[in-house]
Order: sequence, then structure tokens, then C-alpha cells
Amino acid sequence: MNLDIYHVDAFTDKPFSGNPAAVCIMTSPADEEWMQGVAAEMNLSETAFLYKEEGGFRLRWFTPTTEVKLCGHATLASAHVLWEMGYLSPNEIVVFHTLSGDLTARKDSGLLSIDLPADPPAETDAPKALVDAFGFEPLYCGKGVFGYIVEAPSEDAVREMRPDFPLLRTIPVTGMMVTSVASSPGYDYIARAFAPGSGIDEDPVTGAAHCCMGVYWTKKLGRPELTAYQASPRGGIVNVRIEGERAFLTGTAVTVFKGQLYV
Repeated sequence: MNLDIYHVDAFTDKPFSGNPAAVCIMTSPADEEWMQGVAAEMNLSETAFLYKEEGGFRLRWFTPTTEVKLCGHATLASAHVLWEMGYLSPNEIVVFHTLSGDLTARKDSGLLSIDLPADPPAETDAPKALVDAFGFEPLYCGKGVFGYIVEAPSEDAVREMRPDFPLLRTIPVTGMMVTSVASSPGYDYIARAFAPGSGIDEDPVTGAAHCCMGVYWTKKLGRPELTAYQASPRGGIVNVRIEGERAFLTGTAVTVFKGQLYV
């Protein structure tokens, strides 16, 4: 079996930044154990598997250790591959059938936009393990489908924090988000995201997390469209627009290499 697989850096216009994802184009459904094995071999935060079916493409996402219900950057990367490699014409809207329902992607003037479910957080007390692992008392703590969101006292606190990952692994949620209002020009908020329970200590640029943080900051700042910078070592930019129950994330992507799977 020879299948094309692509390494794409998402939410960036430069190679070796943003969030890398592997995108595997298949001709038919594949065994879950095989997909998990490929994802472990690629050892990226997510590997996307997709194949054509009626009305669009079936899309599934795997971390090196488990399947996940939603992944924003690998969705953006998948749409990028379909357009760039000629599977679809640039003016075609992509429809992905996923565990989170049907998701769409559009391309306009070189920018890629994906439509994901919004993830409004509900305010809650911050677990002691979370406070201890982050090293500061949050201004706010909420919980959404992705996990906990905490507001840090400053952009510097977000950028400079060094989480205690063994302690974070004891918290039974998919992920944790740390965010603050931006002091750097050009951005509305700064963020970082962690998912050690899914085998990812720090996720470089996390689309699903911005579905939650975008709701929080849209309400707090009163702005319909936001620009976020995810301050991981690789860094990346996400433009966020919340409309009702949907989160529209816009960015760019770069193909780093193409290969073939022989197994």
C-alpha cells in the first residue's frame, strides 16, 4: 500500500513555525490500530487521515497516543493539502465529516478559514493542582469541552511560565489553556495550550483551544473579531471570529515535505 502523506505547518506562513501536522490521503477507510500506529510513527501533535466520501471527506485525527474528537490545526492543514495538491479547485468549499459533526473550510485571497464548534467555558474554581502546576493564581478559571482555561495576570506571565507537566498529567481533562490580554501590538490576546493527558506537553498552536478562548475574549473585550498569538516556542497566529455556536478560525499553512507510506 502506497499512500501520500504530507507534513504541513499550520497557522503560519513560514516553515518550522506554527503547528505541524501530518496529513494522510487515503482511498478508503483504514483500521484504527494502523492509523494510531502511523500517528505514533509521525510523532506530531496530530496526524489527520482523510478519504473521499459522499458530500465531502471523512476526517479523523490521532495524537501519538489516542484519537481526538476535534483538531483545528490538522483540519486547516488537511484543507491546505486538498487545495494545494489539486484534489480540489481553490474555489471549492471543503466539507469534512468528523466526530464533531460536519466542518467546512474555505480559501479566500490566500487565507484559509475553518468553521468549528464554539466551546463556551463555564466559570469554575481552579483545581489546586492546576494552580500549583502553573505557578500563579488565575484571574479567572473556566472549563469547556477542551478543558480548563485560566486567565493569567499578564502577557509576561503567559510567555515565561514553566508548567509542572507531571502535575498537569494528574488532572483528568483533555487540555489546559493559559491566556492573557495582549500587551504586544497587533494582538488581542496571548495564549498557550497544554495537553499532557493526550501525549502532548505543549501544543504549538491549538485551533480547538481558540474555539474556547475566542468565546471568552470576544465576550470580555467586546470585539467581533480577534487576533491571537500562541506563544509556544514555535509560535503562531490565529484570527478568531465567534458567530453564535460556531468559531471561525483563519490562518495560513505551509507544506514542508511530501512522502509515501509503504505499510
